[in-house]
Amino acid sequence: MSLVNKTEVRVRFSEVDSLGIVWHGHYVKFFEDGREAFGAEHGLGYLQVYKHGFATPIVKLNVDFKKTVAYGDTVRIETTFKPTPAAKIVFDFKIFKTGTEEIVATGSSTQVFMTTDGQLHITNPPFFEAWKTKHGLV
Repeated sequence: MSLVNKTEVRVRFSEVDSLGIVWHGHYVKFFEDGREAFGAEHGLGYLQVYKHGFATPIVKLNVDFKKTVAYGDTVRIETTFKPTPAAKIVFDFKIFKTGTEEIVATGSSTQVFMTTDGQLHITNPPFFEAWKTKHGLV
């Protein structure tokens, strides 16, 4: 079983370069939009994690660019949780241009658990194990 969130974002003027297309660095922000929407839908938001005494910094990020999108376009970000026994959160992303359904970018991110006092946590926190069990991911 996999958990997926789909969210749409309209490309804003501040996200395009002088050619009128989305600057490559903003795709990382689209991934963040996807992670936040996933967390809100599935109960794994940053503030929920923080209430359990953890932060989840990104330690790995990959983006593959396929096509361009422009100011005024709308993109759909599909964020998929990838189960792993390790103490980390892995997401895969697909960004589609709404209307044409062309894939414009794909990628992934890996986050680890760090206590709020800055210590790396090398085992799955109990709340995360409970979350995975609740969603049939164990």
